[in-house]
Amino acid sequence: MYEYAIAWEWLAFAARWFHVVTAIAWIGSSFYFIALDLGLVKRPHLPPGAYGEEWQVHGGGFYHIQKYLVAPAQMPEHLTWFKYESYFTWISGFLMLCIVYYGGADLFLIDRHVLDISPPVAILISLASLAFGWIVYDLLCKSPLGRNTWGLMAVLYVVLVFMAWGYTQLFTGRAAFLHLGAFTATIMSANVFMIIIPNQKIVVADLIAGRTPEPKYGQIAKQRSLHNNYLTLPVIFFMLSNHYPLAFGTAFNWVIAALVFLMGVTIRHWFNTTHARKGRPTWTWIVTVILFILIMWLSTAPKLLTGETDAHATAVAPAFQKFAGDPHFPAVKQLVSTRCSMCHAAEPAYEGVVRPPKGVMLENDEEIAAHAREIYIQAGRSHAMPPGNVTDITPDERRLLVAWFESAVEGKKQ
Repeated sequence: MYEYAIAWEWLAFAARWFHVVTAIAWIGSSFYFIALDLGLVKRPHLPPGAYGEEWQVHGGGFYHIQKYLVAPAQMPEHLTWFKYESYFTWISGFLMLCIVYYGGADLFLIDRHVLDISPPVAILISLASLAFGWIVYDLLCKSPLGRNTWGLMAVLYVVLVFMAWGYTQLFTGRAAFLHLGAFTATIMSANVFMIIIPNQKIVVADLIAGRTPEPKYGQIAKQRSLHNNYLTLPVIFFMLSNHYPLAFGTAFNWVIAALVFLMGVTIRHWFNTTHARKGRPTWTWIVTVILFILIMWLSTAPKLLTGETDAHATAVAPAFQKFAGDPHFPAVKQLVSTRCSMCHAAEPAYEGVVRPPKGVMLENDEEIAAHAREIYIQAGRSHAMPPGNVTDITPDERRLLVAWFESAVEGKKQ
């Protein structure tokens, strides 16, 4: 039923809200503890086993924080764990993946001009790639290479670039970037679930049993935490990228992704160096700006070099073919042509619009039918489109869009 589309839209909104809230909590605590760790100062009066301390002021009071590199002499009475932020960020993100990309695989996940596969096969590839990422990453960390932090990060960068290229050979550009973010976030959350928290539990168990904990567990956890710190900003970029076709919808999208990972490193390096009181390396911002300008150039390079656009024609999903045959469709096509396609076109005619918003084109029967649900939600059931109603779409025209979609859905049900 057509009510299903509305309920699904609200479910997606709820999942996205949940994901953003938990991600803020996880990223905030992660950034705070990395900054705290780097800012610790060694002083003579510290108790035995303490590595360093820091004084902070916040909320009208002062905080005196001490860190024990391995563990204190005895188990504290109250111990706060930071783990659920990570777990729920991944769970909510995976829920979003299921709702948007698995539930709408024909439209959002599969590009039949890239790889003509069925939705079940595409979903299996997606799931397998996430598991593959953690297995390869974990094996590399546990290999002899894992003893060299920067050497390991260089190899991991090569793996990430390979996955960026690989995803663009499998899915739509939007799904490729989203999956690259999910691939990286899975590694980060698995670090917490599979390594950092279990290692800390071993240390706690040793304290309770009166044993002296081994330093290696803290060292391993710290290495994984450092990786998470440098991967956070690229993950945020990829999660936001689905709103910006210039990032994901170009011929060099995988190169753009590779440069985004480098920008994450340069930005975090500035903050980490500053928090460690080792200066303010302004060169990192210069490099970041250069990388971003290069990304901007790459987003338009195909057209500049060849004179051709790099957008693929929209493939018609079988689930949406019914919409073009509905009796309302001729009037809807005329409506979309006059109210929507001046922006949603390969070469938009609306002033200031250089690319079709979100990569959506509505210039022919196939494209309009393929985006029936989005038209229904954005311009029929809500007034989100056109923005500010700049094309003066009337209430009767919105009712026509609603009648078209709901009529076609009811027709499919029969």
